[in-house]
Amino acid sequence: MLCLIGTDTASPLNPFNISMAADAVPVIKVLITLHPGMDAIDFIGPLEVLSRAQHNINDASTKAFKTTFVSATEQTVSEQGASFRAHIDFKEAYTRLPEFDILLIPGGGSAAILKAKAEPLGLIQAFSDLQKKDPRKERTLLSICTGSLFLAQQGILSGLSATTHPDTMARFENICSTVSQRDLAQRCDVVDERYVVNNLRFDLGDPEENPYVRRKSDARRPSITARKGSNAWKESNTRRESNARRASLRLGGLRVITSGGATCGIDATLYVVSIMVSEEAATEVAKFLQHDWQKGIVVDGIDI
Repeated sequence: MLCLIGTDTASPLNPFNISMAADAVPVIKVLITLHPGMDAIDFIGPLEVLSRAQHNINDASTKAFKTTFVSATEQTVSEQGASFRAHIDFKEAYTRLPEFDILLIPGGGSAAILKAKAEPLGLIQAFSDLQKKDPRKERTLLSICTGSLFLAQQGILSGLSATTHPDTMARFENICSTVSQRDLAQRCDVVDERYVVNNLRFDLGDPEENPYVRRKSDARRPSITARKGSNAWKESNTRRESNARRASLRLGGLRVITSGGATCGIDATLYVVSIMVSEEAATEVAKFLQHDWQKGIVVDGIDI
Protein backbone atom coordinates (compact mmCIF):
# COMPACT_ATOMS: atom_id res chain seq x y z
CA MET A 1 0.00 0.00 0.00
CA LEU A 2 1.26 3.45 -0.75
CA CYS A 3 2.16 5.28 2.43
CA LEU A 4 1.51 9.02 2.40
CA ILE A 5 1.56 11.89 4.80
CA GLY A 6 -2.08 12.57 5.50
CA THR A 7 -5.06 10.21 5.50
CA ASP A 8 -8.09 9.80 3.28
CA THR A 9 -10.87 7.28 3.22
CA ALA A 10 -10.56 4.62 0.54
CA SER A 11 -13.13 4.75 -2.26
CA PRO A 12 -13.67 3.18 -5.69
CA LEU A 13 -11.83 6.12 -7.26
CA ASN A 14 -9.09 5.94 -4.64
CA PRO A 15 -8.73 2.20 -3.89
CA PHE A 16 -5.33 2.51 -2.28
CA ASN A 17 -6.37 5.29 0.10
CA ILE A 18 -3.95 7.76 -1.47
CA SER A 19 -4.01 11.21 0.04
CA MET A 20 -4.92 13.80 -2.57
CA ALA A 21 -3.72 16.70 -0.47
CA ALA A 22 -1.55 19.08 -2.45
CA ASP A 23 1.26 18.83 0.08
CA ALA A 24 1.15 15.04 0.40
CA VAL A 25 4.55 13.37 0.05
CA PRO A 26 4.33 9.84 -1.39
CA VAL A 27 6.63 7.23 0.11
CA ILE A 28 7.51 4.48 -2.36
CA LYS A 29 7.94 1.14 -0.58
CA VAL A 30 10.75 -1.12 -1.75
CA LEU A 31 11.31 -4.73 -0.71
CA ILE A 32 14.89 -5.95 -1.26
CA THR A 33 15.67 -9.66 -1.10
CA LEU A 34 18.87 -11.00 0.46
CA HIS A 35 20.32 -14.46 -0.17
CA PRO A 36 23.57 -16.23 0.74
CA GLY A 37 26.42 -15.51 -1.64
CA MET A 38 24.79 -12.48 -3.20
CA ASP A 39 27.02 -9.78 -4.62
CA ALA A 40 27.25 -6.97 -2.04
CA ILE A 41 27.37 -4.16 -4.63
CA ASP A 42 24.13 -5.41 -6.19
CA PHE A 43 22.50 -4.61 -2.86
CA ILE A 44 24.51 -1.63 -1.63
CA GLY A 45 24.59 0.27 -4.94
CA PRO A 46 20.81 0.48 -5.44
CA LEU A 47 20.28 1.00 -1.70
CA GLU A 48 22.57 4.03 -1.76
CA VAL A 49 20.59 5.52 -4.65
CA LEU A 50 17.20 4.89 -3.05
CA SER A 51 18.27 6.22 0.35
CA ARG A 52 19.49 9.50 -1.21
CA ALA A 53 16.47 10.25 -3.41
CA GLN A 54 14.21 13.09 -2.29
CA HIS A 55 11.06 14.57 -3.78
CA ASN A 56 12.49 18.00 -2.99
CA ILE A 57 16.25 17.96 -3.43
CA ASN A 58 16.56 20.79 -0.91
CA ASP A 59 14.40 19.18 1.78
CA ALA A 60 15.76 16.10 3.59
CA SER A 61 12.32 15.42 5.08
CA THR A 62 10.97 14.45 1.65
CA LYS A 63 12.72 11.08 1.34
CA ALA A 64 11.10 9.26 -1.57
CA PHE A 65 11.75 5.60 -0.74
CA LYS A 66 11.41 3.34 2.27
CA THR A 67 13.36 0.09 2.03
CA THR A 68 12.73 -3.23 3.76
CA PHE A 69 15.15 -6.19 3.62
CA VAL A 70 13.89 -9.78 3.54
CA SER A 71 15.90 -12.95 4.00
CA ALA A 72 15.46 -16.56 5.12
CA THR A 73 17.74 -15.86 8.10
CA GLU A 74 18.37 -12.82 10.25
CA GLN A 75 21.93 -12.44 8.96
CA THR A 76 22.89 -12.96 5.31
CA VAL A 77 26.53 -13.22 4.24
CA SER A 78 27.47 -11.91 0.81
CA GLU A 79 30.05 -13.35 -1.59
CA GLN A 80 32.48 -10.75 -0.25
CA GLY A 81 31.99 -11.85 3.36
CA ALA A 82 29.90 -8.88 4.46
CA SER A 83 26.94 -9.67 6.69
CA PHE A 84 23.59 -7.91 6.29
CA ARG A 85 20.68 -8.00 8.73
CA ALA A 86 17.16 -8.54 7.42
CA HIS A 87 14.11 -6.67 8.70
CA ILE A 88 11.65 -9.48 7.99
CA ASP A 89 11.62 -13.15 6.96
CA PHE A 90 9.96 -14.55 3.85
CA LYS A 91 6.83 -15.66 5.69
CA GLU A 92 6.14 -12.07 6.69
CA ALA A 93 7.15 -10.83 3.24
CA TYR A 94 4.44 -12.94 1.58
CA THR A 95 1.86 -11.56 4.00
CA ARG A 96 2.91 -7.96 3.42
CA LEU A 97 3.66 -8.22 -0.30
CA PRO A 98 0.68 -6.05 -1.42
CA GLU A 99 2.24 -3.12 0.50
CA PHE A 100 5.28 -2.88 -1.73
CA ASP A 101 5.63 -0.90 -4.94
CA ILE A 102 9.03 -2.28 -5.95
CA LEU A 103 10.66 -5.70 -5.51
CA LEU A 104 14.43 -5.49 -5.96
CA ILE A 105 16.44 -8.68 -6.56
CA PRO A 106 20.27 -8.59 -6.21
CA GLY A 107 22.40 -11.08 -8.11
CA GLY A 108 25.31 -13.32 -7.13
CA GLY A 109 25.17 -16.84 -5.76
CA SER A 110 22.60 -17.72 -8.40
CA ALA A 111 23.69 -21.34 -9.03
CA ALA A 112 22.86 -22.48 -5.48
CA ILE A 113 19.50 -20.71 -5.48
CA LEU A 114 18.47 -22.18 -8.82
CA LYS A 115 19.60 -25.68 -7.87
CA ALA A 116 17.73 -25.63 -4.57
CA LYS A 117 14.74 -23.75 -6.03
CA ALA A 118 15.05 -21.52 -3.00
CA GLU A 119 13.94 -17.98 -2.23
CA PRO A 120 13.68 -15.46 -3.70
CA LEU A 121 12.22 -17.54 -6.57
CA GLY A 122 8.84 -18.00 -4.87
CA LEU A 123 8.58 -14.36 -3.86
CA ILE A 124 9.34 -13.21 -7.40
CA GLN A 125 6.53 -15.38 -8.72
CA ALA A 126 4.13 -14.17 -6.04
CA PHE A 127 4.89 -10.51 -6.84
CA SER A 128 4.25 -11.12 -10.53
CA ASP A 129 1.04 -13.02 -9.82
CA LEU A 130 -0.12 -10.22 -7.54
CA GLN A 131 0.17 -7.70 -10.37
CA LYS A 132 -1.79 -9.90 -12.76
CA LYS A 133 -4.53 -10.39 -10.17
CA ASP A 134 -4.62 -6.73 -9.17
CA PRO A 135 -3.39 -4.39 -11.95
CA ARG A 136 -4.86 -1.33 -10.23
CA LYS A 137 -1.50 -0.65 -8.62
CA GLU A 138 1.72 0.31 -10.40
CA ARG A 139 4.44 -2.19 -9.45
CA THR A 140 8.05 -2.60 -10.53
CA LEU A 141 10.25 -5.70 -10.50
CA LEU A 142 13.95 -4.78 -10.67
CA SER A 143 16.75 -7.34 -10.90
CA ILE A 144 20.44 -6.53 -10.63
CA CYS A 145 23.18 -8.47 -12.45
CA THR A 146 22.51 -12.24 -12.31
CA GLY A 147 19.30 -11.64 -10.40
CA SER A 148 17.75 -11.75 -13.88
CA LEU A 149 18.40 -15.51 -13.92
CA PHE A 150 15.84 -15.85 -11.13
CA LEU A 151 13.27 -13.92 -13.16
CA ALA A 152 14.02 -16.06 -16.20
CA GLN A 153 13.64 -19.30 -14.23
CA GLN A 154 10.17 -18.23 -13.08
CA GLY A 155 9.06 -17.43 -16.62
CA ILE A 156 8.72 -13.72 -15.88
CA LEU A 157 10.91 -12.73 -18.85
CA SER A 158 9.13 -14.79 -21.50
CA GLY A 159 8.24 -12.48 -24.38
CA LEU A 160 10.20 -9.59 -22.86
CA SER A 161 13.70 -8.21 -23.44
CA ALA A 162 16.31 -8.51 -20.71
CA THR A 163 19.96 -8.36 -19.83
CA THR A 164 22.38 -9.70 -17.23
CA HIS A 165 26.11 -9.69 -16.48
CA PRO A 166 28.09 -10.21 -19.73
CA ASP A 167 29.93 -13.22 -18.26
CA THR A 168 26.60 -14.95 -17.66
CA MET A 169 24.94 -14.27 -21.03
CA ALA A 170 25.30 -17.85 -22.34
CA ARG A 171 23.82 -19.35 -19.18
CA PHE A 172 21.07 -16.76 -19.17
CA GLU A 173 20.14 -17.59 -22.76
CA ASN A 174 20.08 -21.31 -21.93
CA ILE A 175 17.69 -20.75 -19.04
CA CYS A 176 15.44 -18.54 -21.18
CA SER A 177 15.39 -21.18 -23.93
CA THR A 178 14.62 -24.03 -21.53
CA VAL A 179 11.85 -22.07 -19.83
CA SER A 180 10.21 -21.10 -23.13
CA GLN A 181 10.01 -24.79 -24.04
CA ARG A 182 8.81 -25.74 -20.57
CA ASP A 183 6.04 -23.14 -20.56
CA LEU A 184 5.34 -23.18 -24.33
CA ALA A 185 5.97 -19.44 -24.19
CA GLN A 186 7.80 -16.83 -26.22
CA ARG A 187 11.54 -16.66 -25.70
CA CYS A 188 13.16 -13.76 -23.93
CA ASP A 189 15.08 -11.39 -26.20
CA VAL A 190 18.50 -11.29 -24.51
CA VAL A 191 20.45 -8.08 -25.13
CA ASP A 192 23.73 -6.65 -23.86
CA GLU A 193 22.80 -3.29 -22.32
CA ARG A 194 23.32 -1.35 -19.10
CA TYR A 195 19.68 -2.00 -18.23
CA VAL A 196 16.48 -2.92 -20.06
CA VAL A 197 13.02 -1.59 -19.21
CA ASN A 198 9.81 -3.40 -20.20
CA ASN A 199 6.37 -1.84 -19.75
CA LEU A 200 7.48 1.76 -19.32
CA ARG A 201 5.18 4.39 -17.87
CA PHE A 202 3.53 6.81 -20.27
CA ASP A 203 1.12 9.68 -20.03
CA LEU A 204 -2.04 9.35 -22.12
CA GLY A 205 -1.69 11.29 -25.34
CA ASP A 206 0.23 11.36 -28.61
CA PRO A 207 3.07 8.78 -28.49
CA GLU A 208 5.20 11.01 -30.70
CA GLU A 209 5.05 13.79 -28.12
CA ASN A 210 5.07 11.60 -25.04
CA PRO A 211 8.27 11.75 -22.94
CA TYR A 212 7.76 8.22 -21.60
CA VAL A 213 7.64 6.51 -25.00
CA ARG A 214 11.33 6.28 -25.84
CA ARG A 215 12.20 3.77 -28.52
CA LYS A 216 16.00 3.73 -28.55
CA SER A 217 17.10 4.97 -25.16
CA ASP A 218 15.77 6.92 -22.24
CA ALA A 219 18.34 9.66 -22.71
CA ARG A 220 15.83 12.26 -23.95
CA ARG A 221 14.79 14.54 -21.13
CA PRO A 222 11.01 14.78 -20.57
CA SER A 223 9.36 18.04 -21.51
CA ILE A 224 8.62 20.43 -18.68
CA THR A 225 4.88 20.27 -19.43
CA ALA A 226 4.52 16.51 -19.01
CA ARG A 227 3.16 14.69 -16.00
CA LYS A 228 6.08 12.85 -14.54
CA GLY A 229 7.78 11.54 -11.44
CA SER A 230 5.95 11.22 -8.14
CA ASN A 231 2.88 13.07 -9.36
CA ALA A 232 2.40 10.74 -12.35
CA TRP A 233 3.17 7.68 -10.24
CA LYS A 234 0.63 8.70 -7.61
CA GLU A 235 -2.05 9.44 -10.22
CA SER A 236 -1.39 6.19 -12.09
CA ASN A 237 -2.77 4.21 -9.15
CA THR A 238 -6.09 6.05 -9.18
CA ARG A 239 -6.86 6.91 -12.81
CA ARG A 240 -9.34 4.51 -14.41
CA GLU A 241 -7.55 4.85 -17.76
CA SER A 242 -4.31 3.74 -16.14
CA ASN A 243 -5.89 0.73 -14.45
CA ALA A 244 -7.63 -0.45 -17.61
CA ARG A 245 -4.53 -0.04 -19.78
CA ARG A 246 -2.28 -1.85 -17.29
CA ALA A 247 -4.70 -4.77 -17.09
CA SER A 248 -4.38 -5.33 -20.84
CA LEU A 249 -0.58 -5.52 -20.80
CA ARG A 250 1.66 -8.55 -20.34
CA LEU A 251 2.02 -9.45 -16.64
CA GLY A 252 -0.78 -7.03 -15.79
CA GLY A 253 1.47 -4.09 -16.64
CA LEU A 254 4.21 -5.10 -14.22
CA ARG A 255 7.24 -2.94 -15.03
CA VAL A 256 10.17 -5.34 -15.40
CA ILE A 257 13.70 -3.95 -15.34
CA THR A 258 16.86 -6.04 -15.61
CA SER A 259 20.37 -4.64 -15.32
CA GLY A 260 23.89 -5.71 -16.14
CA GLY A 261 26.50 -6.19 -13.45
CA ALA A 262 27.89 -4.01 -10.67
CA THR A 263 27.47 -0.31 -11.49
CA CYS A 264 24.74 -1.08 -14.04
CA GLY A 265 22.49 -1.65 -11.03
CA ILE A 266 23.15 1.92 -9.93
CA ASP A 267 22.20 3.16 -13.39
CA ALA A 268 18.98 1.15 -13.41
CA THR A 269 18.01 2.40 -9.96
CA LEU A 270 18.65 5.98 -11.05
CA TYR A 271 16.21 5.34 -13.90
CA VAL A 272 13.62 4.19 -11.35
CA VAL A 273 14.16 7.40 -9.39
CA SER A 274 13.76 9.45 -12.56
CA ILE A 275 10.37 7.97 -13.45
CA MET A 276 8.91 7.60 -9.97
CA VAL A 277 10.27 10.74 -8.35
CA SER A 278 11.80 13.11 -10.92
CA GLU A 279 14.67 13.55 -13.35
CA GLU A 280 16.00 16.26 -11.05
CA ALA A 281 16.07 13.89 -8.09
CA ALA A 282 17.94 11.22 -10.07
CA THR A 283 20.46 13.71 -11.40
CA GLU A 284 21.07 15.06 -7.90
CA VAL A 285 21.71 11.56 -6.53
CA ALA A 286 24.12 10.75 -9.35
CA LYS A 287 25.92 14.02 -8.68
CA PHE A 288 26.22 13.28 -4.96
CA LEU A 289 27.57 9.80 -5.66
CA GLN A 290 29.96 11.24 -8.26
CA HIS A 291 28.58 8.62 -10.61
CA ASP A 292 28.43 9.01 -14.38
CA TRP A 293 24.86 7.87 -15.04
CA GLN A 294 24.87 5.76 -18.21
CA LYS A 295 21.50 5.08 -19.78
CA GLY A 296 20.05 1.75 -20.82
CA ILE A 297 17.20 1.02 -23.21
CA VAL A 298 13.44 1.15 -22.95
CA VAL A 299 11.64 -1.46 -25.04
CA ASP A 300 8.78 -0.36 -27.31
CA GLY A 301 5.67 -0.65 -25.20
CA ILE A 302 3.31 1.18 -22.93
CA ASP A 303 2.68 1.36 -19.24
CA ILE A 304 0.98 3.94 -17.09
